[in-house]
Amino acid sequence: MLYNYLFLAFYFLILFLIGFIASKKVKGLEDYYVGGKKLGFWVVAFSSRATGSSAWILLGLTGMGAVFGIKAYWVALGTTSGVFVSWFLMAKKFKTLTDQFDSITIPDFLASRFRAKSNLLRTLSATALSVFVIIYVSAQIDATGTAFESFLGWDYFTGAIVGFLIVVVYMYSGGFIAVVWSDLFQGVIMLLGLVFLPIAAFFIIGSFEDLNIGLSEINPGLLNIWGNDGFTWINFFQALGFFMIGLGYLGSPQLFIRFISIKDEREIDKGKWISFAIQLVMNVSAITIGIFGRYLLNSPENQSSDILGPAGQNVLISLVDYVIPFATGFYIAAVLAAIMSTIDSLLILASSAVGRDFYQKIFHPDLENLQLAKLSKWITLSLAILALGIALLVAWLVPGRTIFWFVIFGWSGLAASFCPVMILSIFWKNYTEKGAITSMVAGFLSVPLFKFLAPVLPEVGIYFAKMSELFPSFCVALTLGIIASILDKKNSNA
Repeated sequence: MLYNYLFLAFYFLILFLIGFIASKKVKGLEDYYVGGKKLGFWVVAFSSRATGSSAWILLGLTGMGAVFGIKAYWVALGTTSGVFVSWFLMAKKFKTLTDQFDSITIPDFLASRFRAKSNLLRTLSATALSVFVIIYVSAQIDATGTAFESFLGWDYFTGAIVGFLIVVVYMYSGGFIAVVWSDLFQGVIMLLGLVFLPIAAFFIIGSFEDLNIGLSEINPGLLNIWGNDGFTWINFFQALGFFMIGLGYLGSPQLFIRFISIKDEREIDKGKWISFAIQLVMNVSAITIGIFGRYLLNSPENQSSDILGPAGQNVLISLVDYVIPFATGFYIAAVLAAIMSTIDSLLILASSAVGRDFYQKIFHPDLENLQLAKLSKWITLSLAILALGIALLVAWLVPGRTIFWFVIFGWSGLAASFCPVMILSIFWKNYTEKGAITSMVAGFLSVPLFKFLAPVLPEVGIYFAKMSELFPSFCVALTLGIIASILDKKNSNA
């Protein structure tokens, strides 16, 4: 136990050191929010993957592997495809436009792209950012408490608050520069942890033949790409929902802000292969950990009620204890790295929406950037405290929640609100401001609609429940945005 605490102390010390060094490089607003647009491909590639991974890959996605078996690989296929499209097809076009418009936030880009005559589009985009980012951050803080509770036996609320304070300390003064450099460090820890554990576990399993036999005895559906009972329409819609999680990479602000921060288009060409490879390896490894854990932890002596936990989210922790207990400290750091690399990025993103887009651009257009840079630190701290309060409240009110679906709701909200808008803004020249507003409002409202109302519809509700809310919300937002733009063009030409 002492070893675990020493390892964590060393890990936190490095984060604080990164924050201190980064604080010396923050000279103005552009430095605080996008690293001065001078970042290289290595740090941006790792940062984008660390931020896009969060708690759901180490706790949620490993749990999906344990619960669903090889069916969970639909998630890996979808998310890796999403990363490919965003880096290979969208990044350079987006970078060119944001440099042309001198944008430092996503609402900045949208307002300039459509030559917005009012603040409506900026207000809507900043609102969507603020709401869903805070939900997403709350989910990560929730995962922090769960990680400390599961690994070290801490009280959940104590763990959540301690993890929150650590992030705030190193991020507060270092801004986006501290975020991306800490993401590089934490991304390496996550990658090593995810790759090493299934290799160590396989030495205990012995062979794929033994694995197949054992999983078949537990549940034959674990070895079917469609799950229990093979191909059925219900299983198809669930697999479709898994695959479509990758839509979130096609314009989510927390990922695309990194394309703004990168130095130039040549760095994108270098970084795209690194980002793609990291995503593929991380996702496949996480699901494989869950599958191996389901096999190894299925022995009679391991059949306690919490060995896999709700939705399998304890499988990583349990497998580490079973296979390589001496490495527990490292895996605590890996889980916290996944969580904290997302919390810090999202808080900076939310801070930019509130500070830059609301406070400066809408309410105080005469405010100097240097003044806002100083104020931004306090905005970031205030939003962090709000997210902590929501996380603790949800933990108290909903004790049976699962990390994966808590995170996915925030992820889906951001993706449905922004991805259709970003795709059409980059690739369709006839997309109009009214179309963008329609897409954003439709996506924003569709997420709670498909999350809470559609699943209870008679006969078809089960299909919506299995598919989850992201894909239908995305389709509604994309379709209505196209229709609204066509009608807007017709009216303007009439």
